[in-house]
Amino acid sequence: MTELTILMPCLNEAATVGGCVAKARGFLERAGIDGEVLVADNGSNDGSRQLAERAGARVVDVTVRGYGAALAGGIAAARGRYVIMGDADDSYDFSQLDGFVAMLREGHPLVMGNRFRGGIREGAMPFLHRYLGNPVLSFVGRLLFRTRVGDFHCGLRGFDREAVRSLNLRTTGMEFASELVVKAALAGWRIAEVPTLLSPDGRGRPPHLRTWRDGWRHLRFLLLFSPRWLFLYPGLALLAVGVALTTALHFTPLHFLGAGLDIHSMLYASAAALLGMQLCLFALFARVSAQNAGLLGRRPSLDRLLRTLTLERGLLLGLAVAVCGLVWSGAAFWQWREAGFGALDPRVVMRDTIPATTLMVGGMEIMLAAFLLSILSMKEGN
Repeated sequence: MTELTILMPCLNEAATVGGCVAKARGFLERAGIDGEVLVADNGSNDGSRQLAERAGARVVDVTVRGYGAALAGGIAAARGRYVIMGDADDSYDFSQLDGFVAMLREGHPLVMGNRFRGGIREGAMPFLHRYLGNPVLSFVGRLLFRTRVGDFHCGLRGFDREAVRSLNLRTTGMEFASELVVKAALAGWRIAEVPTLLSPDGRGRPPHLRTWRDGWRHLRFLLLFSPRWLFLYPGLALLAVGVALTTALHFTPLHFLGAGLDIHSMLYASAAALLGMQLCLFALFARVSAQNAGLLGRRPSLDRLLRTLTLERGLLLGLAVAVCGLVWSGAAFWQWREAGFGALDPRVVMRDTIPATTLMVGGMEIMLAAFLLSILSMKEGN
């Protein structure tokens, strides 16, 4: 079996692809590795394919457009046990892959390049990418997924081909780079890093990467893959603060940092509690949906929760909460009746009507959420 495939996604890289292939082939010969150079062409119309073949690469056509699609097609066509992927724009030196091969042979299923440890030559990375985009996105990735990867978006990385195929990678765009690291981290892989030098690319044209568009797509992907941080934790915080403040203001006005908190603050606190509950429910929906789509693996704790939160139990819980609010509203209505349906002191009556309304709305939301969760669970079970 071929040990190593050096994979290059390619879209109109005529100025550089030949040189990249030559360096990669030179590395294989120097290191004595049984390997191949594979170019995944994503629709080039500038002669890139022919130049890559002349330089000694095997070329496969990938008709689905996108960076991730090209890499997925290349991985599927690769013959090597290990794959080292890198851009065909001459920004990475394919003649210096010894560190990647050594780490792969030691048993690391994923080996990431780290440009911040290996060096970034002048003009190789835009200022915003170097000092804002990549550091921030890498920090978010480390925070959300508890991994020590220092450079989430380095384009030069190696991996065990069969292990990566088991991750069931789905994205077709630039998010592919993040998906690979995120799923590897979630799977508990031992991820190694190799210092990697980044040089200015030699294409002589603007890169395919778009700073703000692709930066947002990466950040969005990281957040969507972590519903706990996007929905659950903010939701729990809002719910706790909203319930605590609403409860406290039901009994008496409060003073905090010189400000007087009364029924108006109570209204906002109740709204915060409702929003917090909605975010917690969204966290559950997002997790189940991601599991259904194959983006996230199954979690035993979630399966147990779904078996407990049946449609009937959800409807009963929501009904009980709504009835509590309705009864509370009835008590407030009785007070109004006792006053001859005349004017009441808002500071008194609103202390009952605000939490009562909140309970009724919250109960209805729980019942509707039970129906949606039941639908998602039915799909998950098919």
